[in-house]
Amino acid sequence: MAGGAVTVAVPGLRNRSSLTSSDRFVYFLAAPVVLVLLVYIVVPMLATATTSAEGGGSAYKGFLSGSSANALGLSVGISVGSVLTTGVLGTALAVLLSRFDFPGRKVLRLFALLPMALPPLIGAVSFYFLYAESGIVPRFLERYFGADAAAVSANGVWGVLLVHTMTMYPYFYLAVASALAGSDASMEEAALNLGASRFRMWRTVLLPMLTPALVSGTLLTFMVSMASFTAPQFYNVQTLTMQIVASRTSGAYDVAAAQAVVLSVVSIFFLLAMRWYENRRLHRGSSKGTPQAVKVLHGVLPRTFAGVGSLLLVLFLMAPPATIALLSFTVDGSWTTQILPPDYTLDNFTRIFTDPVTLRPILVSAQMSFVAMIGCILVGVLAAWVVTRWKGPGGGLLDVMVMLPWALPGTVIGVNIVTAFATPSPFNLGQVLIGSLWILPVAYFVRFLPLVFRSANASLAQIDPSVEEAARNLGAGPWRALRTVTVPLMSRGILAGALMAFIQGFGEYVASVVVYPARFAPLSVEIYNRIYSNEFGTAAAYGTLQMALILIVLVIAQRLETPRRDRKARGERPAGAPLTPVMAPTPT
Repeated sequence: MAGGAVTVAVPGLRNRSSLTSSDRFVYFLAAPVVLVLLVYIVVPMLATATTSAEGGGSAYKGFLSGSSANALGLSVGISVGSVLTTGVLGTALAVLLSRFDFPGRKVLRLFALLPMALPPLIGAVSFYFLYAESGIVPRFLERYFGADAAAVSANGVWGVLLVHTMTMYPYFYLAVASALAGSDASMEEAALNLGASRFRMWRTVLLPMLTPALVSGTLLTFMVSMASFTAPQFYNVQTLTMQIVASRTSGAYDVAAAQAVVLSVVSIFFLLAMRWYENRRLHRGSSKGTPQAVKVLHGVLPRTFAGVGSLLLVLFLMAPPATIALLSFTVDGSWTTQILPPDYTLDNFTRIFTDPVTLRPILVSAQMSFVAMIGCILVGVLAAWVVTRWKGPGGGLLDVMVMLPWALPGTVIGVNIVTAFATPSPFNLGQVLIGSLWILPVAYFVRFLPLVFRSANASLAQIDPSVEEAARNLGAGPWRALRTVTVPLMSRGILAGALMAFIQGFGEYVASVVVYPARFAPLSVEIYNRIYSNEFGTAAAYGTLQMALILIVLVIAQRLETPRRDRKARGERPAGAPLTPVMAPTPT
């Protein structure tokens, strides 16, 4: 218009003057969060990628022509096999506990989550002592039934698959059980009334509805299997994670970096592929109103079949932790060729709490995990608040940056940190972290930050932003409103995530074995060293304490997620209810 000013509003761009004080506060807090994420997550990844490209990419050429390519193929093959076996077991167990009524079903629901209380290293150890060639089961079958112990044992790739199957099936079990509990029985009954057999109803009606749950279980199992280190280590299977540690130990840093980059690319590619498959179709019920409750089967034959199957599963699920508890009372060096340890003692536990040298690994893990937990709380809570309150583009990228470590194997995270902090920089206070005790909390912080972030984010999603606005209208500044209103309302989720981060760091082995200083071995590494030294009793005593602590944390986390008044309102039992973990356990 002539003689006047014309104002053009461009969609997607916000006038600086339109920013409110709340918006500016969000961006103000986002600056330190982004800086921390860049320094401790993004920059280490870029440093590893840069190191892998040294020498004109010769490490990648060697990767394609050497044993690393075979190790990658073996890792992918084991991961696919683990998806198939865990999918069958986890889905079958979910159906058994959801669609059949038999004595002991509630007890089995509790035992079904027992692998959640097994630290990754202890889980692999327990299966090795049970089913390896020199384990309890093969020796028993050899002595009393004349079987060849080598033939009936689980060794090599089969041993790794057994460990993966019996420790990772909860990924499928939890997802499928939740989907079955929320399904609408009217759709199943409609298919049956129209003449479909029960098998066809399952294949054409219920199975498509379970697709998101199956995709979720597949994604978690594949990525955790790709990151697996302890099971291949015990069964001497040369997967890519084993190759990374071997290259790092031998000083071939560029080769280890290239292997880490390839493993990261495969894991992230599979993550994107599974999300694409899940989003390409909608799998949603079309019924309106409240879904009809599913009727469990009460027939004599189904009850008998389910009862016998559940008993066998209980014995199978209880065997690994029972083995660790049994070994914790054995005398070191006394168990050689016998089926069961011949001598028992309480000295293993007494020595742990009275000998400073034996107690040191527990103190190292506890202190370093606590330091990492504090960092996870500070950064995770701020990141959750910033992502939730962020207006405009960029929030999704910040979310991805925080969650990226959860998609990376622990060995890759260890290599990234070693590569990035091998020289002094302002972010490590001018010190070389390699060989120092403080590299452990950095590794634990990066690895378990997503736990606190997701838990805090879930709590924050239930808080109406108008609560903060009310505090602001009453004269509180943005920082005071966050500190005195929002954070207290999030405290339950923050504490639950913090507890899980602490306990995961307390039992962390995969990243620890790459970065730990020789003088300060954390608990998980010390357990492995004791086993290597034939001190099974002491190693099992450490493991028993770990399992007890994890069980306590799982109970506390479950109570925090479900307030007492909510449990009473839903008629839940105050004790003995099945535990629901905050997040999936870390890789074995």
